[in-house]
Amino acid sequence: MLNPRSTTRRLATLVAVAGATALGAATATVAPASAAPTWAPADEATITPGVQAYTEGGQCTANFVFTDGAGNVYIGYAAHCAGTGEATDTDGCAAGSLPLGTKVDFVRGGSLVTSGERVGGGTLAYSSWLAMKEAGETDADTCAYNDFALVKVDAGDVSEVNPTVPFWGGPVGIDDDGVGAGETVHSFGNSSLRGGVELLSPKQGISLGTSGNGWTHPVYTVTPGVPGDSGSAFLNGEGQALGTLSTLALAPLAGSNGVGDLASELAYAQQHSGIAGLELALGTEPFSPLL
Repeated sequence: MLNPRSTTRRLATLVAVAGATALGAATATVAPASAAPTWAPADEATITPGVQAYTEGGQCTANFVFTDGAGNVYIGYAAHCAGTGEATDTDGCAAGSLPLGTKVDFVRGGSLVTSGERVGGGTLAYSSWLAMKEAGETDADTCAYNDFALVKVDAGDVSEVNPTVPFWGGPVGIDDDGVGAGETVHSFGNSSLRGGVELLSPKQGISLGTSGNGWTHPVYTVTPGVPGDSGSAFLNGEGQALGTLSTLALAPLAGSNGVGDLASELAYAQQHSGIAGLELALGTEPFSPLL
């Protein structure tokens, strides 16, 4: 059954903070085609962006697929999905987290009344929250908005993975310069509060700009992300990977979502995860904005 404590974490109040310039995003990269594993066909894959990810009973949504230099495959989600504190814990440098190696289940059709179908699993391989503590991070924006984790897919389940974002297609690359106010964004959340009905998952909206020294993008979508959507992928209007869902704001922009900047999050992971050759995997299907 859904654990409300875990699924509502960070989807609570967005706290605005100011600080020194955060880590630049220019070093974030995407995987060259030659390094990509053999993906399952997009229409047959069971582990994709948007799959539900359960960690000790709490449910979040996977964002993008990543690879490393050794051919391992990772699914991204929010670091707070493995958090051990309260929903109002917004400082990843101070909040508690489950340890690396924690088991994560990938599920389809999970809801408040059914556990859904387990389609694979993995282990927590990187958490920005743990990495920031180990690094002694002090930058306020980094601590507030770097909310990113990686689940290493079990070897026996890699054949079920495809990196294409459902409904939208892509990603076609990484957005490394942010989005301005009024630019279009696309997302795919998969909260179990929707009863496992993925027809309600695709969302389109607009960016309100970039803040936190580039670390976050407040956005409005037709319906805001809700508990259980945490971690889900956001694409810009060209199909580039923009960010990962972290928070729901109550003020001053009520109903907006805070989207962590993927280029910044990935650059931090490349520097601090110890995972050699960590890169974003591109979708096998073209980006096709239908709305």
